[in-house]
Amino acid sequence: MNQYSGKTVVVSGGAEGIGFGIAHAMGKQGMNVVLGDIDRNQLEIARIKLESEGIAVLTVAMDVTHLAQWQHLAEKTIERFGKVHMLVNNAGVGSTPGTVEQTDDKDWRWVLDVNLMGVIYGTQTMVPLMKQHDDPSWLINVASMAGMMGIPTAGAYTATKVAVVGMSESWYAELKPHNIQVSVLCPAFVKTRINLSGRNKPAALKSDREKNAADAPLSSMAKHMQQVIDNGLAPDVVGDRVVEAVTNKELYIFTHPNYRSVVQKRFKAIDDAFARAETSELLAEVLDQEIDMYAK
Repeated sequence: MNQYSGKTVVVSGGAEGIGFGIAHAMGKQGMNVVLGDIDRNQLEIARIKLESEGIAVLTVAMDVTHLAQWQHLAEKTIERFGKVHMLVNNAGVGSTPGTVEQTDDKDWRWVLDVNLMGVIYGTQTMVPLMKQHDDPSWLINVASMAGMMGIPTAGAYTATKVAVVGMSESWYAELKPHNIQVSVLCPAFVKTRINLSGRNKPAALKSDREKNAADAPLSSMAKHMQQVIDNGLAPDVVGDRVVEAVTNKELYIFTHPNYRSVVQKRFKAIDDAFARAETSELLAEVLDQEIDMYAK
């Protein structure tokens, strides 16, 4: 028996894509699986798939942007399985590509609500339940390689993923004394339908630009992105990688080691900036100051 067997995992956006890949992988480890998703049809497909493999599963239709629906998911989970041991904050959407001028308030609001507030609401709801028992527990937040580097014409998406990485780093230290291990998944392209996120976007939040784009033929950029995504990593591979990394107690989970050189360039630029700051006479008095304990 492994450390996951008999325990319960809750996965938001778990009906397909990366969420289902992780749910499936954890189910194979013997976990009870709870899937929350906005797509009822996909939830039913996911339920049938998991149950056919003998995995105990509960599905709940929900919108991660509503705290009350997270609380309902928690109630159903406790009612069915008794405890929560793992939360996978996976539900997320891709922003409509656009420049600073093109990305309006509706674009920002939807992406922030799903990708950021969805993670916050999930964590606020499930972590207190993990603290109610003494069993080892896990919080896994799904970010993106965009959380490690800026993506042009994807400002809203990038902002949320950088935030998820930062929150995960904060919660890693905060929750460690409570026997809750925190990890943040930063994948590059995975074979999902994230490029079709708009299918679930509320009509009230759709901009005129999006409505017009829906009736227009695919742009060359859209066609290219579709091809890249279609050639992406299989969600099941991502799920198995998450099990591997969480078992090894990794904070940062990467699925695309070929991006290492890109991230190294960013880290080098940051390190070079610190080196320049060290030579500034304006900053000489802080050079040898002791680092505040909270920044270590």
